[in-house]
Amino acid sequence: MDSQVAETDVAIRPARRDDVAAVVAMLADDELGAQREAPDRPEPYLRAFEAIEADPHQLLVVAERAGVIVGTLQLTLIPGLSHQGGWRAQVEGVRVHATERGTGLGRLMIDWAVQEARGHGARMIQLTTDASRTRAHRFYEQLGFRPTHVGFKLPLVGSDGEEGFSR
Repeated sequence: MDSQVAETDVAIRPARRDDVAAVVAMLADDELGAQREAPDRPEPYLRAFEAIEADPHQLLVVAERAGVIVGTLQLTLIPGLSHQGGWRAQVEGVRVHATERGTGLGRLMIDWAVQEARGHGARMIQLTTDASRTRAHRFYEQLGFRPTHVGFKLPLVGSDGEEGFSR
C-alpha cells in the first residue's frame, strides 16, 4: 500500500514517524478530539504508529501541501467470510487541517481511499463517524456513502486507564 496521488499541489503519501505529531494535532483539533487526545503525551501515539506501520493491512496516510501536513486518514483492509469471502476497507481518523476545510481536500482523500480499496480487491468501503458530527454525515452522503447500519461501541478502558466495562 504505497500509492501516491497528487492533485494540484497536494500529495497523499504514507505517514512517517516524524508526521505523528502533526496527525495527532489534527485529531485533537475539534470538540470531540480535544476531550480524548493528549498531544503532549507522544509515546502511545508512537507505539500505535509502529504497530500500524508493521501491519500490511493498515495504511496511515497524510495529505501534504508545500511540505505541510494538511490532512490524514487511516485505511484498514479487513478479510471476512461474509459477502462471499470479500474483503472490505475501513476508513478511520479522517481529518482535514482547519485551514484546509472546504477546499475539496476531504473529497480528494476519500476518493484516494476508495481507489486504494478497489486496487486491493475490497468489495466495499465503510466508515463510522460520531453521531454528533452531522456536517460529516452530509459530506459522506454527498460522496455516495449511505447510513445502512447502526453502530455500537463499548469502552474497554476509560481515559484514566481504568477498565471501562465490568459485569
